[in-house]
Amino acid sequence: MSATDPLSLLDDVVARARRAGADAADAVLIDAVSLSGAWRLGKLERLERSEGGDVGLRVLIGRRQAMVSSSDRSAAALDELVERAVAMARTVPEDPYAGLAEPGQLATGFPELDCCDPVEPAADTLVDMARRAEDCARAVPGVTNSEGADAGWGRSQVSVVASNGFSHAYGRTSASLSAAVLAGDAVTGMERDYDYSVAVHFADLARPEDIGPEAGRRTVRRLGARKMRSCKVPVVYDPRVARGLIGSLAGAINGASVARGTSFLKNMLGQRVFAPGVRVVDDPLRRRGLRSHPCDGEGLPARPLAVIDDGILTSWLLDLRSARQLGMSSTGHASRGTSSPPSPSPSNLALEAGPVTAAELIGDIPEGLYVTDLFGQGVNMVTGDYSRGAAGFWIEDGEIAFPVSEITIAGHMTAMFGALIPANDLDLRHGIDSPTVRIDGMTVAGR
Repeated sequence: MSATDPLSLLDDVVARARRAGADAADAVLIDAVSLSGAWRLGKLERLERSEGGDVGLRVLIGRRQAMVSSSDRSAAALDELVERAVAMARTVPEDPYAGLAEPGQLATGFPELDCCDPVEPAADTLVDMARRAEDCARAVPGVTNSEGADAGWGRSQVSVVASNGFSHAYGRTSASLSAAVLAGDAVTGMERDYDYSVAVHFADLARPEDIGPEAGRRTVRRLGARKMRSCKVPVVYDPRVARGLIGSLAGAINGASVARGTSFLKNMLGQRVFAPGVRVVDDPLRRRGLRSHPCDGEGLPARPLAVIDDGILTSWLLDLRSARQLGMSSTGHASRGTSSPPSPSPSNLALEAGPVTAAELIGDIPEGLYVTDLFGQGVNMVTGDYSRGAAGFWIEDGEIAFPVSEITIAGHMTAMFGALIPANDLDLRHGIDSPTVRIDGMTVAGR
């Protein structure tokens, strides 16, 4: 890869595009390195390291827009990149909503978010962590096989330059550790489960001696799962699967989907979607947040935003294009890569904790379902219909009673959001987070 300063290289690419006939242009460069190791059944299964980088150029001629990317940074390759992008922009249909930010909209300060760990772990360290996690998982009584344990680390450097005067670069890192094992046998039935940890800084990962045993315990407790009769009962989502509900909310309030009319919440802005007191906040400025960033992909300031406040839907997630299409202002949620134009995306999105414990949330349920695993993609983002395969535990008289599997849970997302009750066990470890939640009146389909 070229040793040229990324911002200088991009500035040169944008200048070339302007000289070639572009009215406006921006360019993004992403350099990335990753290291991962896997350990399975007491042996090293994989050790990999990769490095790579891509340059993406977007040019605009009037309202015509084109984007081209390349991994080659030689002068000849960059000349070709510019030539192709400008030629494409001359021939594509006009997009009335395309365009860069106005200079007055651009971020002028970039907060330090501590999102780039300066220390790269050694390959032996990752392998040792994976080994310890799998050894601990396999040591749990009842575990009969293993899918292995993985440890990984990665760093990326993101640089963006635009003809409107924007120029900024920042780095970010991530680390992960996971283990997955099996319990039971082919005669009595087999179950699988896992545990994992992710963090921006390697030192913030959970210990292998915590990940491995938890993966084993989660797996063994699923043995002997029963099928349940079909009924309507309260459903309680473990935080690990409750995050999917917040992910569905993010998709439904994505400005591009709203502008296309393909969101079941498209007519709900300013209206009650959740119960009073419920808040969902997107915070791109969280220190060491997994999806934190000092500005958005179009150079606009990043800021926390309560998309749900006291149960009311207050805002869409907007980039410049979707904002123009809806006659609104961008919320600074543009995300981008090197091969496609910006589009709206959440950062660190979290359903805020409620006032009750998870035990209290379950305690008054005479019969219900505690979900720990979901299968399939049964969420219709246009209609809001929801139907997914599930596994977990049956609740009887306010207590977890026995494992269940081969069931389906169904409802409608608007009714589910309106009935959702959050517990107080929120843990901000992922890009999308949720505490335990309870939703009454869902349909459970079993035998």
